[in-house]
Amino acid sequence: MLPELQTPVLLLATPQVLDPFFRQSVVLLLQHSEEGSLGFIINRTTGIRVEEILEGLEIPWLGDEAEAAFFGGPVQPQLGTVLFHRSADDESAFEPDTITELLPGLLMTQHIGSLTALAAAPPGFFRFVLGYSGWAEGQLVEELERNDWLIAPPTDELLFGTDPDSIWDSAMLSVGIDPESLGPWPDEDETPIN
Repeated sequence: MLPELQTPVLLLATPQVLDPFFRQSVVLLLQHSEEGSLGFIINRTTGIRVEEILEGLEIPWLGDEAEAAFFGGPVQPQLGTVLFHRSADDESAFEPDTITELLPGLLMTQHIGSLTALAAAPPGFFRFVLGYSGWAEGQLVEELERNDWLIAPPTDELLFGTDPDSIWDSAMLSVGIDPESLGPWPDEDETPIN
């Protein structure tokens, strides 16, 4: 039996994960219980600019015009969530109960009022994520036992890395694994040998 998984934590897909949604993904796992698990993929952009999404909500975006939304997972892809970091001296005011603190300074919101405030003054560490990743009862434990995932502590460098394509490599290095040492990845249509 695996030790109890303390969230938040990062899940790093191993080469045997062939599902196109999760291949070489890094997932910020936020909830894990007997009923199931929930998190956000943090290293896949959608190609959709945050400004475009907010235009549809009539929210002005004052951040980088090129800022892209991220693909959090295949569940409810129309649902937007913001992950951001606020320093101790940041005095931004948000309505009570609209922000969840995941770790000291690491915050999350799905509230339109908080999104409006963040769009007006985007913090340096900011991710707009569409959709989320979910696991049914016992599914994630089974995947962990099968060694589909490695576990790493979340850091700002990994959560908000400026080059999404390098986040998986950086996350592997953070747990002492050289990605080059893992050998070739199986093709999606190949069945891994057990």
